[in-house]
Amino acid sequence: MSGVTKGLAKVEVRLKWDPSPLGAPVSDLDIVAATYGAADLHGTPAYLVHFDSRSPDGTITLNRDSKTGKGLGFDEVMTIELHRLSPAYQRVVVGVVVQQRDGRMTFGDVAGTGVHVVEGHTDLAASDLGEVATATAATVGEFRRGDTGEWRFRPGVHGYDADPASFARVMGGGPS
Repeated sequence: MSGVTKGLAKVEVRLKWDPSPLGAPVSDLDIVAATYGAADLHGTPAYLVHFDSRSPDGTITLNRDSKTGKGLGFDEVMTIELHRLSPAYQRVVVGVVVQQRDGRMTFGDVAGTGVHVVEGHTDLAASDLGEVATATAATVGEFRRGDTGEWRFRPGVHGYDADPASFARVMGGGPS
């Protein structure tokens, strides 16, 4: 994954994949964002945004949610307004998960996968998730609030063998 780090305000996480071939199980990927407070940076998230939802304060919104990968451009788009997040939140971890409906499916089973993190017209990170082809879920990076309040992005793709529910519990674990 390539990436840059700088003070950030409003970012988008964009996800795409190709529809499954005719007769194959439907592939459904989802963007997940977990927000952590200062007292528990690597434990239980204060809240999650996923599956056609938004944060309680409206600062993180899943704008587009595809169940099939059909359509032009990106299939899912999440907007994260870091500059509006309460100072109580110090860390946001972003990941992607493969829904498990018709047997085990990994990123390697899904064609045309790509995830991009952007601020405006600036690419912060991009990956085809090939480095975690055998995983069913992956974190793609984290946003951390600095001592002076600026937000920075730390890209990094880390794979997990987890269903959506268990991924939500482990995606922010351990210092990264």
